Amino acid sequence: MLPIDAVVPELLAALDREGAAVLVAPPGAGKTTRVPLALLDAPWRGDGRILVLEPRRLAARAAARRMAETLGEDVGRRVGFRVRMESRISAATRIEVVTEGVFTRMIVDDPSLEGVAAVLFDEAHERSLDGDLGLALAIEARGALRPDLRLLVMSATIDGARFANLLSGGQGASGAPANAPVIESQGRAFPVETRHRPRDARTRLEDAVTDAVLAALAEEPGSILAFLPGQGEITRTAERLGGRLPADVDLAPLYGALDGAAQDRAIRPSPAGRRKVVLATSIAETSITIDGVRVVVDGGLARKPRYEPATGLTRLETVRVSRAAADQRRGRAGRTQPGVCIRLWEAGQTAALAPHDRPEILDSDLSGLVLDLAAWGVTDPSTLAFLEPPPGPAWREAVDLLVSLDALDATGRLTAEGEALRRLPLPPRLAHMLHRAAADGRAGLAADLAVLLSERGLGGDDVDLRERLRRFGRERGRRADDARRLADRLVASVGGKRGDGDVESAGAALALAFPERLAQARGGPGKFRLANGRGAVLDPADGLARELFLAVADLSGSAEAARILAAAPISRGEIESDFKDHIETVETMSFDAGSGSVRGRRIRRLDRLVLAEEAIPAVGEAATAALMTVIRDHGLDRLPWTPALRRLRERAGFLHRFAVPGWPDVSDPSLAAAADAWLAPYIPGKTRFSDIRPAELEAALTALFPAGGERLLDRLVPEQLETPGNRSASIDYGRDPPVAAVRVQDLFGLDRHPTVADGKVLIVLELLSPANRPIQVTADLPGFWRGSWAAVRADLRGRYPKHAWPEDPLSAPPVRMNRRS
Repeated sequence: MLPIDAVVPELLAALDREGAAVLVAPPGAGKTTRVPLALLDAPWRGDGRILVLEPRRLAARAAARRMAETLGEDVGRRVGFRVRMESRISAATRIEVVTEGVFTRMIVDDPSLEGVAAVLFDEAHERSLDGDLGLALAIEARGALRPDLRLLVMSATIDGARFANLLSGGQGASGAPANAPVIESQGRAFPVETRHRPRDARTRLEDAVTDAVLAALAEEPGSILAFLPGQGEITRTAERLGGRLPADVDLAPLYGALDGAAQDRAIRPSPAGRRKVVLATSIAETSITIDGVRVVVDGGLARKPRYEPATGLTRLETVRVSRAAADQRRGRAGRTQPGVCIRLWEAGQTAALAPHDRPEILDSDLSGLVLDLAAWGVTDPSTLAFLEPPPGPAWREAVDLLVSLDALDATGRLTAEGEALRRLPLPPRLAHMLHRAAADGRAGLAADLAVLLSERGLGGDDVDLRERLRRFGRERGRRADDARRLADRLVASVGGKRGDGDVESAGAALALAFPERLAQARGGPGKFRLANGRGAVLDPADGLARELFLAVADLSGSAEAARILAAAPISRGEIESDFKDHIETVETMSFDAGSGSVRGRRIRRLDRLVLAEEAIPAVGEAATAALMTVIRDHGLDRLPWTPALRRLRERAGFLHRFAVPGWPDVSDPSLAAAADAWLAPYIPGKTRFSDIRPAELEAALTALFPAGGERLLDRLVPEQLETPGNRSASIDYGRDPPVAAVRVQDLFGLDRHPTVADGKVLIVLELLSPANRPIQVTADLPGFWRGSWAAVRADLRGRYPKHAWPEDPLSAPPVRMNRRS
């Protein structure tokens, strides 16, 4: 008996009555294998198949094998499985375990799910993109086409109420409104003791896992399952354990890039008298039982894909596991006997972990989902039952991509090209590559590339995809054979033949899938610029580092200096041929600071890649516009401003500040921003600032003034202050208020303070001695004569005794410039 058995009757009754339910059962309860078998005898099943969805191929194969063993049959009889690159089903199969991606294709191709009685969504807590999409489509199909279709969502850690609410749309099996119940199974198969062995931040994860595994082998019986984030950490931990394991212990890695046989060896029972250490990624979190394991070592980290719509790239990030994932991992220790879970973090840190894994739909490339929904007839995802709807920016970016691939029309509807791409078991980019390459006789090459890029680990990890293709052709083993058979099927589906296409043309084929990642060399070896404008780098010693152009499939790191992980060279001729409809020729004029002149270029380019460039004469409006760009970006300082022109601007600026109608803003920011409008028409064809004459600049400036502006300027804001002493003093309108420096003797006899702007603005007077030294500042000349003049006069008489200093300057004549005093 397993814990799940206690709730099976209630579950069967709920599915019979409501047609939908949510089953929450802890790890080890037996839901994955017991529930599908229990449904075989349900009266509503008739002769229909039961589909069990698993998030991973390993889990699908393992679940099918265990159910078949329970029935005493081989896989492929009443219980079978269907996953990418492998299928074990027959006419007798009634329980079919499939991956979520396989189910999505099944339901889009046949929305009524002919011959299917029930769909079971196992491990729904993982919230994969295909799982969420498959559930949304199944709910809609049940509501519109198949009210008799049973739906069951199963997991150990999900929020059952949310899923139940999602399933409760439409009507139940009896025709009444649906009310999907949440059924819970209590208790694990065996208890699990949790211990904490915190890892020092300075200790590498591989070292901490190695120490924990060796200690557990010495202290505990049974086999060990250790969780690490990725293949690299698994390989390094295996190296550290090498030669240090007891003689009766075998070491088994377990990650997605391994072939099925190697994965099966990791989860099968060890021979009598032997134990094993399984080093696994999150692939081992759910749905599988590794016989003999009673100790789990959890490093607390996982590697998750994160899609960035702005770059079109999916990056793998190492993150802390969620509490739900940690609980799933812990449950692996109690599947067949009481166990121990050793966590490499402080006990108090568990509460700080995120409650659940972030749904994949929030961080994924949505192009495949958008394409499937377009085939379903949906262009607005809000019309479907998603727990979290697809994010708007990622949805729009996916639509734009599919439109550029001719898979969708401008309204978002599926095109004939899109239907062809959707029928290929590949992501849209790779499907487009295969479809286009087949028309050019390169289907075999494109199919091999598609398999290498979608099946991690095949062909090695060389950056140069040509080398991976060569190794893939030589690889032996079940996984490589399965991959080649998949490539054969892909080639046949597009009417090509195996082997067509030269490996040296890998870059040309790859560019069809990732045109925005075409890269051009810039600077030294290993430095590249992508067609989308971002930077990318290679190790300067890499064989591809000196190529002029690359087609890039995969990168990691920052947008400005992303590291190229997979690429192949592509020639300029191949780019010209395959992207001729997207290449443009443009003529540019730009200012060269070194020569101080505008230079012309004719450029053939594909987005940000420059395919050809030649010098052309810098003439016409475009050349002048380049000078204006420099003014807009860097200001007016390069223009030939004479002192007279600067004073003219200051006078005009004075009238603008005092809101005189019609007077323009002639400040630096305003003139710089509008240089195209006021200056360019007066310097046609000029390509150097040194060619601009002050007279041209003056004509352009005064053209901004209102009609009669120069006369009005002379009247309202005269350039000079005329004094009784027959001497002119310049008025500085760059200061507020304006200022004039005047010898005090020139003002004798003046009883009113000087003004401008029709008497509205006083001029500040800086009074000077006969030696032109400042003696006083005033804005009230009559008041100065009546007040402080006496003290100033006394001082001036002592310093300049030969000059006349009258007691009453108002009645004294001014000292003329031509008169010695």
